[in-house]
Amino acid sequence: VSGKGMTPPQRIVFPPDKIYMDWRQKRRPGAGLYNLGSTCYLNVVLQCLTYTPPLANYLLSRQHSRFCQQQGFCMMCIMEAHVRKVLYSSATAIRPRAVIRDLQFIGEFKPDIPGDAYEFLRCTVSAMQRACLGASSDLDNSSQETTIIHQIFGGCLRVRVTCLSCEEVFDSYRVFLDVLLKIKVRASSLTTALEDFVTPKQLDGKKSFKCSQCEKKVPASKEVTVHQAPRVLTVCLGRADNGSSRKISQVVEYPEYLDLRPYMSDPAGEPLLYSLYAIVVHSGDTCLGGHFFCYTKASNGQWYKMNDVSVESCGTHAVLGQQAYLLFYVR
Repeated sequence: VSGKGMTPPQRIVFPPDKIYMDWRQKRRPGAGLYNLGSTCYLNVVLQCLTYTPPLANYLLSRQHSRFCQQQGFCMMCIMEAHVRKVLYSSATAIRPRAVIRDLQFIGEFKPDIPGDAYEFLRCTVSAMQRACLGASSDLDNSSQETTIIHQIFGGCLRVRVTCLSCEEVFDSYRVFLDVLLKIKVRASSLTTALEDFVTPKQLDGKKSFKCSQCEKKVPASKEVTVHQAPRVLTVCLGRADNGSSRKISQVVEYPEYLDLRPYMSDPAGEPLLYSLYAIVVHSGDTCLGGHFFCYTKASNGQWYKMNDVSVESCGTHAVLGQQAYLLFYVR
């Protein structure tokens, strides 16, 4: 098998044995978040990250801010202060002012213009990753993938291209922090969408592959599998219909417990079980307008519906019956 291998890191930025997957302290859910203009897209992402156990455990320990050398904007310091405020506040709702104040450093967002929750999640996680690297940006790529953020959200995909003429196999690897699954008409569940994701695709015509063995363009097949599973799996069910701004609003079932093993490069090993702990729901007919709310599982093991300032307890049944947009699973 030829191709780009995975090089081991020269330095480990954060020791993996210091990542705690279960809540260190159990408490009731924290505060709701005020909508300050058109900021529901940002509120749902902040809430889902606040209830991500390994991230919250780390942020609550204040390990980052105690040693932070960052001048000016630091997403980790902002998240640390935010999570402490939400979980320790006696108020029923708080204003995420620091996040909104620094919105332009997180991504192309403005407080008074509706944004997309998935894009905000990606930008926030990237900003946290940059904050963890801080001054050590001269690290090799593999070492950059050992920050606490990468070790929580990061996984790796293997892209295997097989030449159908000489049967040579070419592997390359791609790091991910989340997985975008396009919802096609036939994807009635998360598992069918994942099956579709790992099903080999034919490369021919315009997409044909230039084989270095055959030294010409040839028909080939391309298969993407999960090569290294993340501790926290974040999935976006892409509901945008490419031809229009309309939303594909069919019900896509998703399980409370997900076994990722069938979608791995080595599908024969032990089950890799994940448990659902947060979802983001979008209501509205188009992907551009509408409203975002979320459901999260607090450290007390209870589910709550979080809709801006409102936080109400609910059952698992209500959570599993939603038209989900983002799904958060923890190993």
